[in-house]
Amino acid sequence: MRKKSRLTWSVLLAVCGCATILCAQGPPGLRLDAAYQAAVADYKAGRYAQAAHRLEAMLPYAAKSFELHELLGLTYASMAENAKAQSQLQQAVELKPDSAAGRTNLGAMLLRSGKGAQAGEQFRKALELEPGSYDANHNLGELYANSGRVAEAQPLLATAYRVKPGAYDNSYDLAMADFLLGRLDEAREVIQELAKERNTGELHNLQAQIDEKQGRFVDAANEYETAAHLDPTEDNLFDWGSEMLLHRTYEPATSIFQAGVERYPNSARMTIGLGLALYSRDRYDDAVKALLKAVALTPADPRCYYFLSKAYDSSPTEADEVIQAFRRYSEVEPRNALAQYYYALSLWKGRRSQGAAPDLQLVESLLKKAISLNDRLPQAHLQLGDLYADQHMYERSVPEYERALALNPDLSDAHYRLGTDYVHLGQKEKAEREFAVYQKLRAEHLAEVDKERADVKQFVYSAREPAASKQ
Repeated sequence: MRKKSRLTWSVLLAVCGCATILCAQGPPGLRLDAAYQAAVADYKAGRYAQAAHRLEAMLPYAAKSFELHELLGLTYASMAENAKAQSQLQQAVELKPDSAAGRTNLGAMLLRSGKGAQAGEQFRKALELEPGSYDANHNLGELYANSGRVAEAQPLLATAYRVKPGAYDNSYDLAMADFLLGRLDEAREVIQELAKERNTGELHNLQAQIDEKQGRFVDAANEYETAAHLDPTEDNLFDWGSEMLLHRTYEPATSIFQAGVERYPNSARMTIGLGLALYSRDRYDDAVKALLKAVALTPADPRCYYFLSKAYDSSPTEADEVIQAFRRYSEVEPRNALAQYYYALSLWKGRRSQGAAPDLQLVESLLKKAISLNDRLPQAHLQLGDLYADQHMYERSVPEYERALALNPDLSDAHYRLGTDYVHLGQKEKAEREFAVYQKLRAEHLAEVDKERADVKQFVYSAREPAASKQ
């Protein structure tokens, strides 16, 4: 369902143990075994430059040592010298091809370098060498899950879980994989066991998703709240606010999103959430202001403009700012029919609300352009019909209303305006039919409420996607 299909994909480089370097005696003053042990101590203490210096000095005298190449590769990796690290780890594998740890580390380095296919090959070989290994199962499971192959990842993560049930990253990954595969009870069980050892916000967040899937909405809201209190990240605050918004508890949703915007002022989705919560509470002026800020934060995000247009329709405040926002959008997206439509409506409504005469020729041109780009926009035909009807051009407005209704027969306003036009044209029977349909649709106005709720749900679920991969 959502962003926390973000599995915890971080590859851990295994630290090799202190091995004895079996090779010829080095030059005077260099005892290879002692030098190697000192390099290991430096590595474990995070003194990577010192460790690398020691190991590089040893290379000419221990060129065939798997342990030396392995440790030097890990040291370079810790210093973010990826090319050098890959070279050393590759040499280690060539010296000892039956080392599962060596192949795991080479695979990890390849993955860090963006070579996923080659990394997978090394992880699979490591698994063949040690089928019961935690690292081999976990790393390959991570790779599969991160590639969207969750069904293949789950058995590997489950095997690793049986080996080390207390390993947090793998356990979380397994719970997420189970959740994505619809194994909700299994995911819940893993989370509950893991929470006994480590109570984190992301665990409560995932638990909330499971509760939501199972229709336990109160439990889900409580879990999202706990997650936000434990770890007030943007994700957790957004999810908590969204849960309130989805289930129409608008006042707490507003408070949560306000707190979220204060903490994350550059978050567009948080600002849109605040705008929607305010709009749902009929605070249209404040909603317009919030959504204008969202547009400024992400001027290319179509969701901002969609909800801004809805809020602006109920409150034409900030007219100049709204018109400029839609104008910029229409210029940035000249082939976007909705961008032209929004700009047309902002001009028409905004100028009228200011008591100024709108440029009807420009409004008409923009609506026609929107229709030419996408003839299946019923709202564009409806508004163009209104434009013509207001000018008593009924022979031009009627076809637009008819086209709008052909695309969406449930547009009550189109039925009413078409009926009115038929009256003006002396077509009484047609007018009565349209008015009857209008009255029926008005009686069923709750359908529009449901549609608005669906729009909110679509925003919530799509807004969770940007964080879909756990860093």
